[in-house]
Amino acid sequence: MQVHLVAAGKYHDIDFARLELLKLFAEHAAIRTSVSSDYADTDRIAAADLLVTYTCDLVPDAAQTEAIAGWLERGGRWLALHGTNSLLRFADDGKVDCPDDNPTFMALLGTRFAGHPPIAPFKVEVTRADHAMTHGLRDFSIEDELYLSHRTAEIDVLLHTSFTGSCPEFRDAEWDDPQVPVLYERRVGHGGVLYLTLGHCRGHYDLRPLSRFWPHPQHCGWNYPVFYELLRRGIRWGLPQLD
Repeated sequence: MQVHLVAAGKYHDIDFARLELLKLFAEHAAIRTSVSSDYADTDRIAAADLLVTYTCDLVPDAAQTEAIAGWLERGGRWLALHGTNSLLRFADDGKVDCPDDNPTFMALLGTRFAGHPPIAPFKVEVTRADHAMTHGLRDFSIEDELYLSHRTAEIDVLLHTSFTGSCPEFRDAEWDDPQVPVLYERRVGHGGVLYLTLGHCRGHYDLRPLSRFWPHPQHCGWNYPVFYELLRRGIRWGLPQLD
């Protein structure tokens, strides 16, 4: 079984996330993994049973987006994590814009990142308990980035939270959303996308050039067993032949 991992981008400890994901793949002797830092290797994506992405401010170009769309239509499965749906632009007034510069890609994913409040604990609720990803799970609390996104296509929400308040760093600052997707599934042709928004991580040097040194390394969801359980279930969702 072939897994292709795209792990790259800004403002996160990509090395940490990449290593943790590779450890999870290594729990299955039948998995063979290729790794890249962008979406350029469309041949490997086309040959993969499962695409896994942990990125921030990194999106494919038009041809690469078309290749991913075709792969999904043919039955490919994509486990998208945390910042995969993010595009960030720092404006002169200090606000962070999240432009709609690749609507085709965001439509494939089903959401487009728009902001997050300061990292703090929040409650995650089970939206659908009858799905393999959530069966037997209870509501839980977690400290992580609470991702706020605009929906770009029809999605099936499996876990959610709610948020009313402000994201002062972002242009799209004020929110009142009773159902913020934390985990959702989206069918595309014969394949599909499973998106888990949790999993922020940052080391001392990951905010360069915005900040030379970040004093407080963050592992957020990676500190919680329930996050690893969701990742393991996500791998099995993407590779049902493991069962």
